[in-house]
Amino acid sequence: MPNEMTIEENVLYIEALSHALRDEMRHDPSVMLMGQDIAGHGGAFKITKGFLEEFGPQRVRNTPIAESGTIGIATGAAILGQRPVIEMQFADFISCGFNQLVNVAAKMYWRTECAVPLVIRMPGGGGMGAGAFHSQNVESWFLHSPGLKVVAPAFSDDAYRLLRSAIKDPNPVIYFEHKFLYRRERTDLMGTEIGDRVVGEANVRRSGQHLTSISWGWMTHRVLEAAEIMAAEGVEIEVIDLPVLSPLDLDPILQSIEKTEHVAITHEATRTCGFGAELAARISDEAIWSLEINRFFLLELRVHLGLYSLLVMKNYSYSHGLVVVINLFTKLRQCFEMFPSGFIFYMLLIPHKQIKKTELNYM
Repeated sequence: MPNEMTIEENVLYIEALSHALRDEMRHDPSVMLMGQDIAGHGGAFKITKGFLEEFGPQRVRNTPIAESGTIGIATGAAILGQRPVIEMQFADFISCGFNQLVNVAAKMYWRTECAVPLVIRMPGGGGMGAGAFHSQNVESWFLHSPGLKVVAPAFSDDAYRLLRSAIKDPNPVIYFEHKFLYRRERTDLMGTEIGDRVVGEANVRRSGQHLTSISWGWMTHRVLEAAEIMAAEGVEIEVIDLPVLSPLDLDPILQSIEKTEHVAITHEATRTCGFGAELAARISDEAIWSLEINRFFLLELRVHLGLYSLLVMKNYSYSHGLVVVINLFTKLRQCFEMFPSGFIFYMLLIPHKQIKKTELNYM
């Protein structure tokens, strides 16, 4: 069948999802939907309303409140050639089917070389007053699981395009949809080319020169609002949206940081072990010298450790050597603040050959 594509202006996020499912089901008869109350009722958010009448009960299937069983059945169907799309009523409920997802579906290809083209749609996020069991962002659970791709689009056009790509992908895809955006975000669907799999993306939604801001989902909209406010004060923020979290496209992020020399990460989730922490670690590992303040302090650290090594080799006591280093640190900071070239002069006083190799490994 022809690869139909919806072209429409001012499309709500929730409508974009419905269009993507309908267009892909019309294009590929192997696509089937599974979930709680998705058939006649259209699901908790009415995204599949009318699908039962168009595609029939074999392709639009209600499932019981048994997430583990649903994911297990869908994994088997995917192995046998179907392309199931599960609607998890709320992302929080995925924990009930965790084993089937991360230990079976995610690892099946690496155990058997058998593709598992499975999509799990995950309505998540807060802002709706929905309570503790219906408001979490749990993307970090799956970013830690090899074999899964993770998507979290912030805009209707990305939501449409990436859902269709996810359905075509031979790998399991966890597709996060922020509930707050369902009936608030609007974007034109202009017939963007649909890929046959999900690949990493990092899109610059606003250019700036003073700060790189990284976010995804609803937080991208909040950051764009903040960028407008800061622009009135003369601070131009470059806003990078990550519609695909895994695989991660890191290069545009590093290029932006190279330009702005500052970075902020905004995510709606727990801080400890969240994806924001992983991004911070990757940036520290690969772009530490691009950050203005870290470039300054790491240069100082190299000088201090090198001098400390030199003092110890010249039979200073450890405590005496440390006092000398601290005193030099103070003078270096004062010199740098008053006259930057003096900072370079102090550095040149310490030959690099005097710095122990073992100490360089910690810098």
